[in-house]
Amino acid sequence: MKILLMKTLFLLFILPCFSQDVNVLLREAKRLEEIPNELAALNKLKEVLQLQPANIYALSKSSELCSRIGTRETNTNSREAWFKAALAYATIAIKHAPLNDQANVSIAMILGKSTMARSGKEKIKDAKLIRKHVEIALKTNPNNYLAWHILGRWSYEISSVNAVERAAAKIFYGGLPQASLKDAIMYFEKAKTLMPFFILNYIELAKAYHRDGQTEKAIKLLRTIQTFPLSTEDDSKHKAEALKMIKDWE
Repeated sequence: MKILLMKTLFLLFILPCFSQDVNVLLREAKRLEEIPNELAALNKLKEVLQLQPANIYALSKSSELCSRIGTRETNTNSREAWFKAALAYATIAIKHAPLNDQANVSIAMILGKSTMARSGKEKIKDAKLIRKHVEIALKTNPNNYLAWHILGRWSYEISSVNAVERAAAKIFYGGLPQASLKDAIMYFEKAKTLMPFFILNYIELAKAYHRDGQTEKAIKLLRTIQTFPLSTEDDSKHKAEALKMIKDWE
């Protein structure tokens, strides 16, 4: 009985210490991400997961960072390794919290990065699964701006699927959900309302407006982001891409 009491007292003492450590680590990870130094932020989140392996925020954010870092990789094997890690983190998050919006966004993000930018079967094989996870995220949290952005990107890509690919999708996957360019614009605009300085969203929205024949509106968006602060390691590249798009479209 005495030993049991001592163990109980030990746990009551040590658990708050772990909680404080985790909160400190999470704050530091956020600070590093904002610098931005995504690899350092990811390493800090790994420390969180050593203390709390089922921390949903740390798992989801780790997946998101791996997705971003992997996208910048020019080496195919390295990129696939990062994407594999992103999927692993997201899968664990979904296992622990299947209705959590961050977990569902993280898995939708990596599935999208892995397949939606490709052509043919690779683009359409995960289309329904991506949509499913985004819908769960938005049902849980209608203000998740990343979910709206991913839904916009999903709609943009699906609306561009040609007749041959749609026929193949019907044969192999039972067809594709409906999506239109107008839907994509609406979802990107929603994300812009929720996160006004999300540079990548402006880029994708501009592409959608340009494809819709609203080039003047698209160029205005691309000019606007030149004054925005850098929030991710990709934002400098995005700004340069925007300037090139303006030059090509004017």
